[in-house]
Amino acid sequence: MHYTQFTRDERVSLAALFSSGMRQKEIAARIGKGASAISREIARNSDADGVYRPGVAHRKTRERRTRAKYEANKIERNPGLRRKIMGKLRRYWSPEQIAGALNREAGCTVISHETIYGWIYAARPDLKWYLRCQKGKYRRKRGTKLREKQREEGKKTRIDVRPAIVGERTRIGDWEGDTMMGRDKRARILTHVERKSGYLMADKLLAARARDVAERTALRFRKLSRAQRRTATYDNGLEFAEHERIAKTTGMAVYFAHPYHSWERGTNENTNGLLRQFFPRHIDFATITQKDIDEKVRLINMRPRKRHGYLTPVEIFRKNCTSN
Repeated sequence: MHYTQFTRDERVSLAALFSSGMRQKEIAARIGKGASAISREIARNSDADGVYRPGVAHRKTRERRTRAKYEANKIERNPGLRRKIMGKLRRYWSPEQIAGALNREAGCTVISHETIYGWIYAARPDLKWYLRCQKGKYRRKRGTKLREKQREEGKKTRIDVRPAIVGERTRIGDWEGDTMMGRDKRARILTHVERKSGYLMADKLLAARARDVAERTALRFRKLSRAQRRTATYDNGLEFAEHERIAKTTGMAVYFAHPYHSWERGTNENTNGLLRQFFPRHIDFATITQKDIDEKVRLINMRPRKRHGYLTPVEIFRKNCTSN
């Protein structure tokens, strides 16, 4: 049910029904609100004696809104305070650390971390990059995962709009990526395969966290020239949830295959199969090292390929890069 603020008339009806002994679920159905909204309204706006009075409840809500609006504008009205907050954010301090340090320095309450969070999300969303948790602090109990999944899906750029030249395999710099899991399913191998040459890069992950995937990808692709990193096409796993960060740090346009359409990343799937010869599923990937992976990747990249006239992926990759 879509959430809307309570009106004064709805509060009057709520008070009458609640005082009559009607259950909150029944009240919710009667006035067209969710049961959780009724519970929250009564808990927040009842008087100290536990009685819900509509006039008092309405006044409390208006006072909270006024206070919140004042707090949100506090940073905008104070350039000095704003500069301090922005400076500390850019050093990756959390809003709670910033508020605590400023309050300790002043010897009184200057600002709260809630106010800093509110200002960032309302006025300076560009600063969210410096927050460790960028999804927002508060979550609703019901339907949250579904809504979050829908939001994340909306951010993905599907393979349908990927430039046609990527499918032609006529240039270097278009990559496909995925992760391989072993016996314990936590430690994984992150693979990236260049579509034209079949050149493979692989990195060990102790855990398939999106943050780790983004960091490892950034480190790996920074070693390549701009001409060697144009696009990346990924699977729909949660480990690629920070695809916007990958795009920003690598400069690549990121696309996603459709769910359960592994053939749309056929180069990656086939190359992962080659790597499976050395790292089958029954192996615990936590026991292997990056050196082990590098040795096997080198063997694969140095194998001649029939489609390249028996040149190796390394030769095709380097030859095309020097000619570009």
